[in-house]
Amino acid sequence: MYRIRTFNKISPVGLNRLDPALYAVSDSETDEDAILVRSAKLLDYDFPKNLLAISRAGAGVNNIPLDRCSEAGIVVFNTPGANANAVKELAVCALLLASRKISDGVAWVKEQAAAGADVEQAVEKGKSQFVGPELAGKKLGVVGLGAIGVKVANAAVHLGMEVFGYDPYISVQAAWNLSRGVRHSVSLTELVAQCDYITLHLPANAQTKGFMNAGVFRACKPGLRLLNFARGELVNNADLLAALAEGQLAAYVTDFPAAELLGVPGVTCIPHLGASTPESEENCAVMAASQLADYLLNGNIVNSVNMPEVVQARAAGKRVCVIHKNEPGLISAITAVITQSKLNIENMVNKSKKEMAYTMLDVTGGMDAALADQLAAIPSVIRVRVL
Repeated sequence: MYRIRTFNKISPVGLNRLDPALYAVSDSETDEDAILVRSAKLLDYDFPKNLLAISRAGAGVNNIPLDRCSEAGIVVFNTPGANANAVKELAVCALLLASRKISDGVAWVKEQAAAGADVEQAVEKGKSQFVGPELAGKKLGVVGLGAIGVKVANAAVHLGMEVFGYDPYISVQAAWNLSRGVRHSVSLTELVAQCDYITLHLPANAQTKGFMNAGVFRACKPGLRLLNFARGELVNNADLLAALAEGQLAAYVTDFPAAELLGVPGVTCIPHLGASTPESEENCAVMAASQLADYLLNGNIVNSVNMPEVVQARAAGKRVCVIHKNEPGLISAITAVITQSKLNIENMVNKSKKEMAYTMLDVTGGMDAALADQLAAIPSVIRVRVL
């Protein structure tokens, strides 16, 4: 039986995918084989030696030490697209919040009532200060055309906006799902120079951290309205505040509040509600649990952020799964051990992802109990499982 430790509350809809006859699942499991997590920080967590996988019920994995996991042969999964519709809907809401000063208007009406004013009369006199443009006919730039970005772009097309997309790494699947009404931008500079609105939907990493900065803001069309529902680190807040003060930016709506942004005119901070819907939590939990179960039982890897995607239907016999460095000669060394053990390879697949690689073999014949140890003794082999 596999032991799975949960961090945070995981939707029962997802946990129900884990057969109690095969998995012991709770937040008190020790010496666990796998982890299900949402936002709990595992950066300093002392992983047990037998930990095989971590499945994140969500897209971001900045709460998981990926390098340490790769070195230990721990597969890290996320759930891209499971919360895409929830984030898309909030991003559409943010387009309106950035345009019509809705939040300021609602707060102002409450202030009038609290002050004892004749609300109806006050509204007619004061509403002009909250006037803002319509979305139809305006230009929206979508930076990052993954599962969420594609949905936002398509929704904006239906709202009558001119939509431009920028993503040098767009997948074939995302391209197929993208509306024909979305125009391709070849550079970020080209995008920001012509758009009235920009919405960010890309991961935060060493290359993208703070990439919305003073240089980009200077290249923007004056009066730009910026939306950030990806990660707070993508925007240099000091440069953003300067651009707002200078009038280069008209508004900023973000799902990632920071102390320096609070109370600033033109800034609307939402308390990280992008994926906070029951449907999204259920979708993420189902995907996270299903991917984890498939890896534990069958060795298949889908939606891993640190290992290659490898899926193969099982053939007869045993399945041998080897996580190793992506180095020359490893496949030959692995198959040599299999051959010396007088096993027949029925199916084999090998994939790599940067410096990591994964080889999966279905073998038949009399298997020696020492096979796993023999494979693990090969230099640069990190982890071996026989299923």
